[in-house]
Amino acid sequence: MAASVTVLCEAWRPHPLAWIHRAEARSVAEELRRAGRAATLVQFREDAVSALPPGTLLLRVSDPVMLYAATRLTRAALSYVGPGAEVIERCYDKYRAHAIAIAAGVDSPATALANAADAIPYPLILKPRRGSDSIGIRLLQGGPIPPAGRTEDNIAQEYVRGTELTVAVMHGRVGAPLRIVLPEGKPYSFLRKYLLRPDHAPLTDPALVERVRNAALSIARAFAVDWAVRIDLIHETGSGRLRFLECDAAPLVGAQSAFAASLEAAGISRREQLRLLLNEA
Repeated sequence: MAASVTVLCEAWRPHPLAWIHRAEARSVAEELRRAGRAATLVQFREDAVSALPPGTLLLRVSDPVMLYAATRLTRAALSYVGPGAEVIERCYDKYRAHAIAIAAGVDSPATALANAADAIPYPLILKPRRGSDSIGIRLLQGGPIPPAGRTEDNIAQEYVRGTELTVAVMHGRVGAPLRIVLPEGKPYSFLRKYLLRPDHAPLTDPALVERVRNAALSIARAFAVDWAVRIDLIHETGSGRLRFLECDAAPLVGAQSAFAASLEAAGISRREQLRLLLNEA
């Protein structure tokens, strides 16, 4: 590692996602410095794109800003390290993502726009169509869907009981599946994801590990991912089916993230992860 890196972080705004991703950007920049890189932290601002310094641009902002920033940098013909705008669009729209997964033969919970969800039985999961980080996710034990939520900006999804799993994929390399240690039936909400953080534990069943890794790689190919992604699935109790939940094209990738833990558990060191994140390996 030698060339300088500019870590593009989010400008301050009073939103929890901004705080979380700004903290991660700082930690990644510090990691790069410890690895011998000249790393600078710069806020992403549309009116300052032309003034960005030369060298590698590493985009580390929250999902809503990531799509806009990737689009803006691409239009300005500036190369950067991070997910492509088209990949973000495919993954960020959960209704579209479900259609892509189904078309690729991926086992997925039944999903419909919330204003056309009569065929989805209760209990069901109601979530923002384009949300991230589990913000706004709700488990509805019975109907009807409240009027405020019954719009095409939300999706209704079949409720699946089982063990939630997450696995990292980057440049065709697949991490070890991690089990989210939650009581069965408890949604992995924003509160649990960031404030009451559950443990992650590697799976111990070799056959299931292989199934999850193969499924994650197939899903990454179906979405034509071009950088780092985190694939979330659920191992359904009783049937043993692996059901696709989400393809996060802009995951947290810091040293304390589930993404990093998945790769580490697969024998990919943090130093090697940094090289992969910078497209250098």
